[in-house]
Amino acid sequence: MSENNDQKFVYDFTEGNRDLKDLLGGKGANLAEMTNLGLPVPPGFTITTEACKVYLESGSEPVALRDEVTAHLDALERKMGKKLGQADDPLLVSVRSGAKFSMPGMMDTVLNIGLSDESVTGLARQADNERFAWDSYRRLIQMFGKTVLGVDGELFEDALDEAKAAKKVASDTDLDAADLKKVVKQFKKIVKAETGRDFPQDPREQMDLAIEAVFNSWNTDRAKLYRRQERIPGDLGTAVNVCSMVFGNLGPDSGTGVAFTRDPASGHQGVYGDYLQNAQGEDVVAGIRNTVPLAELESIDKKSYDQLMQIMETLETHYKDLCDIEFTIERGQLWMLQTRVGKRTAGAAFRIATQLVDQGLIDEAEALQRVTGAQLAQLMFPKFDEHAKVEQIGRGIAASPGAAVGKAVFDSYTAVKWSRSGEKVILIRRETNPDDLDGMIAAEGILTSRGGKTSHAAVVARGMGKTCVCGAEELEVDTKRRRMTTASGAVIEEGDVVSIDGSTGKVYLGEVPVVPSPVVEYFEGRMHAGADDADELVQAVHRIMAYADRVRRLRVRANADNAEDASRARRFGAQGIGLCRTEHMFLGERRQYVERLILADTDAERDDALKALLPLQKSDFVELFEAMDGLPVTVRLLDPPLHEFLPDITELSVRVALAESRKEPHENDLRLLQAVHRLHEQNPMLGLRGVRLGLVIPGLFTMQVRAIAEAAAQRIDAKGDPRVEIMIPLVGTVQELEIVREDAEQVIAEVQAETGVELKLALGTMIELPRAAVTAGQIAEAAEFFSFGTNDLTQTVWGFSRDDVEASFFTAYLEKGIFGVSPFETIDKDGVGALVRSAVQAGRATRPDIKLGVCGEHGGDPESVHFFHEVGLDYVSCSPFRIPVARLEAGRAAAEAKGSDSR
Repeated sequence: MSENNDQKFVYDFTEGNRDLKDLLGGKGANLAEMTNLGLPVPPGFTITTEACKVYLESGSEPVALRDEVTAHLDALERKMGKKLGQADDPLLVSVRSGAKFSMPGMMDTVLNIGLSDESVTGLARQADNERFAWDSYRRLIQMFGKTVLGVDGELFEDALDEAKAAKKVASDTDLDAADLKKVVKQFKKIVKAETGRDFPQDPREQMDLAIEAVFNSWNTDRAKLYRRQERIPGDLGTAVNVCSMVFGNLGPDSGTGVAFTRDPASGHQGVYGDYLQNAQGEDVVAGIRNTVPLAELESIDKKSYDQLMQIMETLETHYKDLCDIEFTIERGQLWMLQTRVGKRTAGAAFRIATQLVDQGLIDEAEALQRVTGAQLAQLMFPKFDEHAKVEQIGRGIAASPGAAVGKAVFDSYTAVKWSRSGEKVILIRRETNPDDLDGMIAAEGILTSRGGKTSHAAVVARGMGKTCVCGAEELEVDTKRRRMTTASGAVIEEGDVVSIDGSTGKVYLGEVPVVPSPVVEYFEGRMHAGADDADELVQAVHRIMAYADRVRRLRVRANADNAEDASRARRFGAQGIGLCRTEHMFLGERRQYVERLILADTDAERDDALKALLPLQKSDFVELFEAMDGLPVTVRLLDPPLHEFLPDITELSVRVALAESRKEPHENDLRLLQAVHRLHEQNPMLGLRGVRLGLVIPGLFTMQVRAIAEAAAQRIDAKGDPRVEIMIPLVGTVQELEIVREDAEQVIAEVQAETGVELKLALGTMIELPRAAVTAGQIAEAAEFFSFGTNDLTQTVWGFSRDDVEASFFTAYLEKGIFGVSPFETIDKDGVGALVRSAVQAGRATRPDIKLGVCGEHGGDPESVHFFHEVGLDYVSCSPFRIPVARLEAGRAAAEAKGSDSR
């Protein structure tokens, strides 16, 4: 960044306001705002984030900065009537970081700047408190040494502990002035030994070095890690706040504290916070001494307490939100050191938003912006009782939230068998595959020792709203011996009870009590928000969801494959099904028919296999269309490669070898093994699947279309209202779609003729290949709708194999900042998103009335929902348990866009 000679780098607290967070950081902007409100803020000034950016890019501070700091320091000295570090009456200042977004504890702060061997005696005389002065001096050397000079902080802590041990006391406050003089002397020796220089005695040098240290703290490892975690951009820089010191460590009539205008845990109004007498701010944060509840300040200092209560009311009314406040009392004088909109729990966020509406401070649109889909998701997860005694045995990736308890089982057959007998089970596998679906459905939760957040287990579990922990590598899973061994050597046998926490990834031995979520009970219809005994939180969620549904433009559908999931989705507010995966209808007992289809040597054998599948498919569709009567249902024709429906190659090979050695019949297994070898692909994701199956296996897609059409006709005969959309997967060129469409239309016409029922079945495709997105204008000529399959589109755009990359290098990419978040969790707007945007434009240019949706995992991701609103999709589709989140975020996106348009 080039330096602008006219650029202003320093602002007095009287010059800024809360709208200048980009420039002054959150702390500086709010200090200025409180100053403007006439609240008691110690005078000071803020060095802008722009100065930090220049420093970080050039390696030196802006040329004009020193002169600006000098001018503002002179003004501060005139206002205070004393100079920085003045020998007989020193002005002391704090130098504190303050970025646009709160990063608590991640960057540096130095207090008591201006103290020296000379000025410490002047401070003692002015305060008439020698102990206070030397305590402040030792704090400066300790903070400055660690923060600015890079001295190991434990060296100072050890020296302080030695001083306390020598006097046989437990607390810092038990050291007197003479003791603290010795501590200061020892601290200075540590600085000299570790840095090769004396502790700086020039107060201006202290301040300049502290400012530089705060700039540098923007790029410390902990700050960068925090920004990645919180998705805070790395190019914002931090402001630096230079504030005249006020002292809470002057005696029992002084102190420091933190206050909240409402309870950040529950949202309830009241007096919340902590206070510590005879202390400076870091003492409260560090937990060195026990604080007292803020309410006790009333009996300690009634005047300051009453003033603080009035200020808290003023700030909450002004900011129209929960405020987090830091304050100091210096000999009975209250000073405000910081305020910010306070962080709160998910439950508190919903309660506070509706409370503020009722108080007339904000409207419903603003209330909607005060909560997030991530917070709503937290409220929906069942949780373990945090007060329960637990024995943690491992930890993996928190793949699908929730809390699940059950007996350990190591295969799907046992999971189903035990579940049918009334047992709750946890299915434990190294990794799962489609064969495990029955067991996954039967289990309370899934635990795997391999895989990441987008592994088969994770994706399917999230779709079912099933708790899942993946990639618990420290747990050794032995499916043959039906046991799991922990890192400590403990063995969990089949039947032992385990508990898994899908919100944290933690795995426990034994049963941990679960606390149910009333919010899920509300969405399931088991709790009515208007009932007298309705939970206050449920009422708040109900009100905000009602407003979100009124204002949102995006419709929300469900990814559901059976009537049970469809019914649950409808209760959760789904407006249709955006993805019914028909491959799940070929598993279980029906695999034999798929095997017959794969092994068919003649047209007659193939037709027999398809005829056997037809009525089974039809019955599934009848149930599904009935459950979603009157709402659209998008049915995807078979997508995965056929080898997924065949037994494992190793298992088959062993069976064939054993049969041969025993001279037992094994013709069918041998044919299956030959088929597995024939169908084997190096990369099945890019092989014979999707539309390609329909084109090379005669009758497969037409059988499915006939089953869909006959089911729709049956529902119409029963006075139902099926609204069916048939989706062809993995299309890369319009010619593929045209061939399949022509065959489908012929089948639909035949069913109409046979049943006498008029059918209006829409035909469309998934856009999940880059070529499909690029040629969307051509494909739209043959498609009545597009559904963006963003899972595969992300894989093919990035060249990632979803099942492999998370475990191999995603962690490194996240740590290095290449990803802020996995592109499988939140859509990659610049790459995948750009293709979605261009495909939307091209599709609508060809067919203005084309229906556009998304059915990948991103359909339930809060940030991605906002993107889909922006590019103009008609709906998003997600797993049933993500529907409320998508509804809320669709409403927030609409309200946000409306607010932007009105500004």
